Amino acid sequence: GLFRRDGEPWSWKHPLYAVGMLAFIAGFVLHTYGFVLRWIASGRAPLSNGHESLLWVALAVALAGLIFELLSRTAAAGALGARLTAVVLGVSMMGTFDPALGPLVPVLASYWLNIHFTILTASYGFLGLSCLLGMLTLVLYIADWRGAGRASIGTAVAKLDRLNVDVMIAGLGLLSVGTLLGGVWANESWGRYWGWDPKETWALVSILIYAMILHFRWIPRLANPFVQATGAFLAIWSVVMTYFGVNYPLVGLHSYAAGEAVTIPTWVILSFAGSVVLSLVAYFAWSDRGTAGVAPSGSPS
Repeated sequence: GLFRRDGEPWSWKHPLYAVGMLAFIAGFVLHTYGFVLRWIASGRAPLSNGHESLLWVALAVALAGLIFELLSRTAAAGALGARLTAVVLGVSMMGTFDPALGPLVPVLASYWLNIHFTILTASYGFLGLSCLLGMLTLVLYIADWRGAGRASIGTAVAKLDRLNVDVMIAGLGLLSVGTLLGGVWANESWGRYWGWDPKETWALVSILIYAMILHFRWIPRLANPFVQATGAFLAIWSVVMTYFGVNYPLVGLHSYAAGEAVTIPTWVILSFAGSVVLSLVAYFAWSDRGTAGVAPSGSPS
């Protein structure tokens, strides 16, 4: 559809699109139902451990995909949102994460858990969707390497770029608000708003990285879809570090494993290397293609 439809929105009358969206909505409703059942069974918000937090992140990804699919009707937001939801749910089922219900540790027994944690981790879902939209844009550049700048690809890239900017703004907004509210909770729990704890530091690093990427649109030489897509694609590693890296290998008030020696999984190293390679290949494809048929990086709609 991105190659052939010249940016035209999908119609609910298209049978494949209708079936896909109905399946997506049904899955989202079922996921929400399961989350609520776990809430009822535990008597608290299911946000206390790695497994439960991933269930919430997956729900946030699905919500992001559904919202932006209904707004854009590109099929990209819905398809990528559904794919990433499945991946996050798959990770939550790994042996690393214990799915057993248990009581909250005392420091988490606060109404701020439901406010700060839900907003902050929901941002990961939106930023994850932004990452995949960036990756799809890079793939389009590579796929059209020999196409010498087909106008249809330029239209698709421009539409994905505008969509990606909107998704990233939403994710950055949630990340910023969630971090600020975390400071309020920290003051109530520990008597200070900010202490340069590793979790706090990396949350700030992520905010600065995404803010920088969005502000590239005001620098003429960087105001193009390739830079936006590459930034969105690679910046997710700061979120991965904030969510996983800080919780286990580092020592801090937010660390689940209290600084235990944790070996970085091989798939993480390979994934990072693959991200860099894909970005480099896309760069050469973009350089050969030039800016034919591609509008500058979009503003929020």
